[in-house]
Amino acid sequence: MQNSIAAGRRLALRVVGAQLVATILVAAGFLLQGWQSSLGVLCGGSTVVIGTGILALRVFAAAPAAAGVVLARFIVGNLLKWGVIALGLYVAMVKLALPAFPVMAGLIAALLPQLLGLHDAWTR
Repeated sequence: MQNSIAAGRRLALRVVGAQLVATILVAAGFLLQGWQSSLGVLCGGSTVVIGTGILALRVFAAAPAAAGVVLARFIVGNLLKWGVIALGLYVAMVKLALPAFPVMAGLIAALLPQLLGLHDAWTR
């Protein structure tokens, strides 16, 4: 297991990149149903990508600190992440009236690489 801040930053970049790639691949598949479905997938996945990016910036952008400070950054970052995701889903499904199934498919597709990335980090 690697505990350096640099390793955490690299993992965060890999996870955000994998989320973006997964979102684009699923959006390409939903393009067969029409542009609105594909746009729904992009909106759903993008909210996760943006939220994860905010979390990563919150945790890894600052200088090293005591464990309590880092835990507080992580908690606030997660609250911001899920706030962004909730707001993004609201905008996509209510304000833009995009189909709900593709939006949720994009959300799930973007969350899967995060779970795999975390699993990879724990098994090293």
